[in-house]
Amino acid sequence: MVKRIVLAYSGGLDTSVLIKWLQQKYDAEVITVTLDVGQKEDLKAIEEKAYKLGVLRHYSIDAKDEFAREYVFPAIKANALYEGKYPVSTALSRPLIASKLAEVAEKENADAVAHGCTGKGNDQVRIEVSVKALNPNLKVIAPIREWNLTRDAEIEFAKKHGIPIPVDRGKPYSVDQNLWGRSIECGVLEYPEKEPPEDAFEWTVPPEKAPDKPEYLSIEFECGVPVALNGRSMEPVELIESLNNIAGKHGVGRIDHIEDRLVGIKSREVYECPAATVLIEAHKDLEKIVLTRHEVLFKQHIDAEWAYLVYAGLWMDPLKEDLDAFINKTQERVSGEVRVKLFKGNAQVVGRSSPNSLYDIHLATYNIDTTFDQSSSAGFIELWGLPTRVARALKRARKD
Repeated sequence: MVKRIVLAYSGGLDTSVLIKWLQQKYDAEVITVTLDVGQKEDLKAIEEKAYKLGVLRHYSIDAKDEFAREYVFPAIKANALYEGKYPVSTALSRPLIASKLAEVAEKENADAVAHGCTGKGNDQVRIEVSVKALNPNLKVIAPIREWNLTRDAEIEFAKKHGIPIPVDRGKPYSVDQNLWGRSIECGVLEYPEKEPPEDAFEWTVPPEKAPDKPEYLSIEFECGVPVALNGRSMEPVELIESLNNIAGKHGVGRIDHIEDRLVGIKSREVYECPAATVLIEAHKDLEKIVLTRHEVLFKQHIDAEWAYLVYAGLWMDPLKEDLDAFINKTQERVSGEVRVKLFKGNAQVVGRSSPNSLYDIHLATYNIDTTFDQSSSAGFIELWGLPTRVARALKRARKD
């Protein structure tokens, strides 16, 4: 029998309704946990609201630095883009939330944890798989999925029980945000043929209204992670927040794509990820100058699999640890500086340098003083094309 439940609490409509629902259905004590992962919300107000709704205890946890170092930085190393486009910003925060839920549940001797995820989304998988991996004895309760309430029904329940409704009917979006990005869903965005309205965006200006003069950034990396911006060393959170502001002012980081959810649904997703867009592009470029061709091409497969595992809620899976080992090994040489040009919604790498660079101007130059022996190419071409020539000769012989 469930007596004490730890609820992942955002302060929004869903999880506020859940406090009362859990209290009524289970006659249990509810403890709420809110993580600050850079969503820029008033955590004090969220705490006060939780207590007004009758929770036993509330935990406000500043997890920004941990999120940046232990989750975002590995994503940069892995050039993590799900389906080549989405920087897994929301997905990255879920295993961290799950770990704090399990931690608080153990501290409070709770029987269960609860979340406000729907049965259509990916977050239910990410949180539940991670919680169960950390503590298989915990019961996981998903009231929104079990209750199957529409948003209108939730609002009616909230009115009936005196729960404040933080809903702006003029902006009917479901928003999730953290340091690494902002996710916007619902409303008109559910119609994939329609352009997202401008009021859906907060972090980025429309590219056509961005400054008419480009801005140049210098980003320094050490072992695959950013450590300085424009020559100034920065802590991870400050660096990411600064890039979000700078790139957002130039309209960089808007993402609109059709995404394949885990449950089999194709979903139209809109994101704002200015810092992620710039840092991943810069990091990929730096890798190309320090890693061999074989490493670069093979790592593309590893990166895609890493992003999929994170998206699919398998942060705790042994395969992800295996991929981390490979990725971290490649990053030992990924140090250097990348110059990026921001202009009208674009982030373009325009320069790069590294003490570990494999670029040799004496080999690459077309000038007379090149050290490359062009006469070697004839033999190389002869051997390189041998399998192709043999196969084509056999094909011609069969036709004859």
